[in-house]
Amino acid sequence: MKITILTLFPEMFVGPLSTSIVKRAIAKKKATIDYINLRDFARDRYKSVDDHPYGGGAGMILRVDVVDRALKAIRRQSRLNRGQTSDVKQKIVLLDPQGTPYTQTKARSLSKLEHLVLICGHYEGVDERVRTLVDEEISIGDYVLTGGELPAMVVVDSVIRLIPGVLPKADATIHESFENGTLEYPQYTRPKTYNSKGVPTVLRSGNHAKIASWRKEQSLKRTQQRRPDLGLTVRKDPL
Repeated sequence: MKITILTLFPEMFVGPLSTSIVKRAIAKKKATIDYINLRDFARDRYKSVDDHPYGGGAGMILRVDVVDRALKAIRRQSRLNRGQTSDVKQKIVLLDPQGTPYTQTKARSLSKLEHLVLICGHYEGVDERVRTLVDEEISIGDYVLTGGELPAMVVVDSVIRLIPGVLPKADATIHESFENGTLEYPQYTRPKTYNSKGVPTVLRSGNHAKIASWRKEQSLKRTQQRRPDLGLTVRKDPL
């Protein structure tokens, strides 16, 4: 999978996306990440990518013509790399607080693409016409950040770990929170007792059927307690 990030601050990604699972995915050639500086597509000597909003207001607005030139260049390069005239299976995503809330389901969907392009907004926002150039808008939460760089890191990390072959165990992502509309069940490891709090007996029983049943029940209970907005109904009959 190829990921291209359009940003004004490519240096922000060096640390977070050069370690851990992402680093291993790149080393395994399961993913590549390109950082494109939007200033490279400015036309004036000052490398201007923003301007004052029409109608007045605070802050500066990211220009649509600069973003459009960058996207056209990405598409041209993609066709050259593939040796064909048609576009690859590609999606262009604008990271914006007005976008659709990001979910695990969306992460899994994006992980199946050949090429994911992420546009990091900045300043006061983007020219409204930028939205006509993208396939989708994504928000990682109901709050405002300085720019789209941190959301881009979140998306990249969540997507790359879902690419087959990236994690050592193929089923590592199957029983995680949100995969089945529930939160993950409680997990324990050594020591068996700590500060008078012990590990549930069922987890030490060796009875895999009972363990699976307990985990399912706990997953449903935890979801109802912590995320009732997921719309689940917990079974009344305890196992």
